[in-house]
Amino acid sequence: MANLFVELKTPVSGTYQQPTGLFINNEFVEGVDKQTFEVTNPTTEEVICSVSEATEKDVDIAVAAARAAFNGSWRQTSPQQRSILLIKLADLCEKNTDLLASVESLDNGKSISLARGDVGAVVGCLRYYGGWADKIEGKTIDIAPDMFHYTRQEPIGVCGQIIPWNFPLLMLAWKIGPALATGNTVVMKTAEQTPLSGLVFARLVKEAGFPPGVLNIITGFGKVAGAAISAHMGIDKVAFTGSTLVGRQVMKAAASSNLKKVTLELGGKSPNIVFNDADIEAAVSWVNFGIYYNHGQCCCAGSRIYVQEGVYDQFVAAFKKRAEENKVGDPFHPETFQGPQVSQIQYDRIMAYIQSGKDQGATVETGGGRHGEKGYFIQPTIFSNVTNDMKIMQEEIFGPVCAISKFSTEDDVIALGNDSTYGLAAAIHTKDLNTAIRVSNALHAGTVWVNCYNLLNHQLPFGGYKESGIGRELGEAALANYTQTKSVAIRLGGPLF
Repeated sequence: MANLFVELKTPVSGTYQQPTGLFINNEFVEGVDKQTFEVTNPTTEEVICSVSEATEKDVDIAVAAARAAFNGSWRQTSPQQRSILLIKLADLCEKNTDLLASVESLDNGKSISLARGDVGAVVGCLRYYGGWADKIEGKTIDIAPDMFHYTRQEPIGVCGQIIPWNFPLLMLAWKIGPALATGNTVVMKTAEQTPLSGLVFARLVKEAGFPPGVLNIITGFGKVAGAAISAHMGIDKVAFTGSTLVGRQVMKAAASSNLKKVTLELGGKSPNIVFNDADIEAAVSWVNFGIYYNHGQCCCAGSRIYVQEGVYDQFVAAFKKRAEENKVGDPFHPETFQGPQVSQIQYDRIMAYIQSGKDQGATVETGGGRHGEKGYFIQPTIFSNVTNDMKIMQEEIFGPVCAISKFSTEDDVIALGNDSTYGLAAAIHTKDLNTAIRVSNALHAGTVWVNCYNLLNHQLPFGGYKESGIGRELGEAALANYTQTKSVAIRLGGPLF
């Protein structure tokens, strides 16, 4: 049997044992076809290691394990025990913060400081849903004196979950938290670019005491393993985070198979609006964080920046200065804010958008090129004098690139902000509370930040309008994605007919 662990080392964690197999039934196993694929370090462009590549056969095995657990041990696990297990898993993540963050920085490239923040958010999310596990309740409904009616909130069953590469651990927690709290079992596919942290996390799942088959984590490609999950007749619900293009394919596969339930958290092209009365220094700081956080690889990135004409020149000058101060480089350096893009494909895609902006006549205020000689690093890039019909203003770039445009009136910027097929997030910077509320209500977005950006929390629902998705993650709202209502009517009186 193949050795399914490899010894790796990071500057923060030191040497550790990296699992490389598929995590099915609480054990690491080889794929049926014994195929593997390489994982690349985006900082050095060198291969880190190889991990097992799941195929349709492996998805079948994982689904069977999840179904057996759902019909057996997990069904017999009390809500309070589910709560205890989730909270224990959160405690183990917290205890292993440096290890998990290091692995995240290794194959994703995000700075170690941001990776530690992600692990903290994972811990909070798991504890939050651990708190919900024994509070999933139905209700009684008084209809007639000779009848007893009540509802039950029951788990859907086996859930397929497909997560992206930009927040590997955080997206894993967002998905499994509500699913496991409500009594479902899970087959999770991690992103092929960033599979390592999920496999380290899987070891903690077993250590926490979850029964075999409750949470299965497989590594593989979207076009094979992801497609198999979306179309699998043994999966009752699929949740996907990623591009709108792939989200459509997931939906089609779900519909054409067993009409499984679907939730989607998809792309975005979020407007970040700065009014004349904004605190410019604060707005610059938040706009900078809104676009360059996580190297711009964020579905809710504030990539469309609209600045009112009275402060436009002042803002552009201050924002350019701030962007040029961002520390770009080695993700393991404590002062680094922006690491490399995740892959050569993403690097090339972003650089093509930068070229498009130049070709269409936008002004490069700063950046616009490669950073350094090695790794997938891109300079923080600002385009000004951008019109709404330009490609860089309409399409999701998913990198450290933003477009700035000038506006005159509140009505103008509402129209500009809503001129997108996406509707994931938006932000407003103003000192006027009436303006903040009016514009927040008018924007077609699932989340609106006022005088801040990217302040997500596990207690607050997150999801999109329009082509940015279906359903909500986080908060109490996410529980509805993983439960179905059963109505029970009991006759207390005699026969009616």
